[in-house]
Amino acid sequence: MSALLEPQVVSRLEERPPFLMKPRRRHRTMHPVEFFLDLSKQTLANLHRNKLRSFLTLFGIAWGIASLVLMSALSDGFRQGQRKNMSQIGDNIVFVYGGVTEEQAGGQRAGRRIMLDERDLDIIRSTCPSVAVLSAEHKNFAVPARTTTNSGRFLTLGVNPDYLKLRNLPVERGRTVSDADVAEGRRVAVLGSSVRRQLFLRNPLPLGETVYLNNYPYEVIGLMSEKDQNSSYDGWDNDKVLIPTSSLLRDMPPDRQVYAEKRVNGFLYRPVDVSRWEEAQAQVRAALGRVHGFLPQDKGALRIFDSIESAQMFDSIFNAGEIFLAVVSLVTLSLGGVGVMNTMMMAVSERTNEIGLKKALGATSRRILTDFFLEGLFLAMLSGAGGLLLTWMLSAAVNSLPMPAMFSGLPIKWTMLAFATFALGLVAVASALPPARRAAAMTPVEALRYER
Repeated sequence: MSALLEPQVVSRLEERPPFLMKPRRRHRTMHPVEFFLDLSKQTLANLHRNKLRSFLTLFGIAWGIASLVLMSALSDGFRQGQRKNMSQIGDNIVFVYGGVTEEQAGGQRAGRRIMLDERDLDIIRSTCPSVAVLSAEHKNFAVPARTTTNSGRFLTLGVNPDYLKLRNLPVERGRTVSDADVAEGRRVAVLGSSVRRQLFLRNPLPLGETVYLNNYPYEVIGLMSEKDQNSSYDGWDNDKVLIPTSSLLRDMPPDRQVYAEKRVNGFLYRPVDVSRWEEAQAQVRAALGRVHGFLPQDKGALRIFDSIESAQMFDSIFNAGEIFLAVVSLVTLSLGGVGVMNTMMMAVSERTNEIGLKKALGATSRRILTDFFLEGLFLAMLSGAGGLLLTWMLSAAVNSLPMPAMFSGLPIKWTMLAFATFALGLVAVASALPPARRAAAMTPVEALRYER
């Protein structure tokens, strides 16, 4: 009888409405935040079990990242310091002086002295489109100067607005030499900071006072700001006096016959663009070669100091040094990655039974691979974050100190931080993947019967 009723009971059970049926238990997936916290606890517990080994591993990665960024910042600090030092004279300027020919040209012998004059500047202005600003340089190295309180001899420059565009001679108080001063030959002067202290010791603001230059009265119209220089081609700017070019040629030329022939000590120019410095230099050589009868490729005919070319030479030196330091830092970072790999290999050995138990309970090889890979990745990233923090602290401490003239501190560039992060990611993946694959390759039986 019961046997006959069993099909009916089953059919009735199947006909129960859905709300009377017990819901099936769904598999609960771990939230990403919970997974990250669990991963963090597991990694920190692993680090706590092996303190010395963990410290050395973390320090290796952190110092690798810090050295990579700091070495680049150190190179950039010296590079910027060099550029800042060169900009004390002027930005992207070229000095040209007459030289001695080394090659025969046009039937003339080698060894001729090339003397520059004002007409050469007019030719360059009309035939050299790559030259943006041009000015002759007039100076007298030992002009006697006196006031009612003191006296001395100073380098005096004859300047005009174009010259002041090229040279870095900022006026802190008062005004600088203007076009009207040059056109009218006014007896006005701008004093360097050292000249002001010597001639007007008890007067920190001698604007409107009279200084006698070569026994001619000149009115002080401006005071130059004090410069911290460590290089100069003709003297420190603090020890100079600026007057209009026309006034210098009239009142105190070093050689009246030379200036009567409109000769110049040399001239300065700036190319229209930094990238066209070679084109501008070739045009200047060709123009002066046609006038003075020398070959443009004759390097001795003109003495040229090109600050752009010098800056590029220094850049190439710093770039080579930066590449070398970056390679050394990458080697250090790789050694730290080896330490991470060793730490994770030890973690796999210590947790072999745990791996076997997880696999016996249904964990897949992919899940084991993911767990150990993320754990190694977390360890490497934790070390890298410590390295970046160390970098920021060291750079902030150094940049807060007074800097020498040839060093601008430790500027941290975002490009180098991005490169360091990319390198850290590669090292992290390379160091975390082999231990994770080793853990995932274990079978439950081998893992459960493993004994240390």
